[in-house]
Amino acid sequence: MDDRPIGVFDSGVGGLTVCAAVRDRLPGEHIIYFGDTGRFPYGTRSGETIIRYSLEIADYLVRRNVKMIVIACNTASAVALDTLRSRVPVPVMGVIGAGARAACGRMGGGAVGVIGTRATVASGSYVKAVQAVRPGTAVLQQHASLLVSLVEEGWTDDEVTRLAARRYIDGLYDAGVRTLILGCTHYPLLKGAIRAVYPDLDLVDIGVEIALEVQAVLREKNLENAGLSGTIELYASDVTDTMQRLKNLFFGDDGSVLRKLVISGAD
Repeated sequence: MDDRPIGVFDSGVGGLTVCAAVRDRLPGEHIIYFGDTGRFPYGTRSGETIIRYSLEIADYLVRRNVKMIVIACNTASAVALDTLRSRVPVPVMGVIGAGARAACGRMGGGAVGVIGTRATVASGSYVKAVQAVRPGTAVLQQHASLLVSLVEEGWTDDEVTRLAARRYIDGLYDAGVRTLILGCTHYPLLKGAIRAVYPDLDLVDIGVEIALEVQAVLREKNLENAGLSGTIELYASDVTDTMQRLKNLFFGDDGSVLRKLVISGAD
């Protein structure tokens, strides 16, 4: 039994969907979450800056005695994962690899589809990750940045959202995609709206997939907490009324509190 917490971080609050998935899968685990909302978005930063931000957050989490770090940010997973793994004394996991492995394990023939932010799509990180697992697989991508705004407006199951999903996904679907990676931590909240339009699409929820991999690694390394009621601490580098509303949207009104925390180097 290891009752140390799991550290989770994101560039914003979208990673709370990952926290929720980890908590649902591993209710006995303690979780510390940090959303770097004061420096959001990471996608417009240089690789050097993203690595620096990620190391600052990882250093804080290590000082909090975490037993594992989960990068719940697609951009940071693409840019900083290898650096963190080489410098941090606990296991570090990223959402991109988990999503790619799940898609490859579940797809039949044809192509894998990815929707994500412009930065994630431009990085080609999911293309590389899928082809590393299953060489030669066609990966078709589409940025769907408007879907993030719709989630943040609370329009998770609205006619406007369904129309936007159709606009972004139709081309992928017509090209034969039937396995679609939701390559942004906001998107799992839109599964209902997407399935209303495309009921036969297999949606790969990166939060669920990383939670499964977290569970597997904890078991393999004998790091599981045998308790039944884990705690959660939620922090952000900038907390506004909008952030509080989004916390409730992502995580539910369960009594958890989103607190401001400025770590070393954060603006």
